[in-house]
Amino acid sequence: MLRLTKKADYGLMALKYLAEQAGPAPAGQPDAHVSVAQSAKDIAEAYHIPPQLLAKILQTLAKAGILVSHAGTNGGYALSRPASQITAFEVIRAIDGPLFITSCITIHGACDLTSHCTIKEPLRKVNDSIKDLLSGIRISDLIETAENRPGSEAAVGGGLISIAV
Repeated sequence: MLRLTKKADYGLMALKYLAEQAGPAPAGQPDAHVSVAQSAKDIAEAYHIPPQLLAKILQTLAKAGILVSHAGTNGGYALSRPASQITAFEVIRAIDGPLFITSCITIHGACDLTSHCTIKEPLRKVNDSIKDLLSGIRISDLIETAENRPGSEAAVGGGLISIAV
């Protein structure tokens, strides 16, 4: 079974929280968003996440341009763009780095057994499929509404808890 790291889970949960706190889009501007800064402490308390770990994750997401950081007494973190424009794949990649299901599929593309390997291409296709699936899931898809609460037919891919391979 392929599993997301705790950090990636926490990052997705934090972005979901921020998306839920964002104000509605102005009339006639469906891609606009009014993101309200939330403190790392508030997000950590909402999901029972260790605050120091979440703070590091949020800093990583801010460095990646997925979040913006606001300093001051009313500061915190906010989405840098609408939740409909942020994918699960880019969040996971920002936190965990490139996503590869095997050690033979790397940035450099080859291992010592490349000339004899018979499964590299099928595994690359699986890796690409997982990337495509995660790229198709937007943070806005994770927000619980009446249509996609557990038990509803509109849930996205059964959730993001795990991907069985």
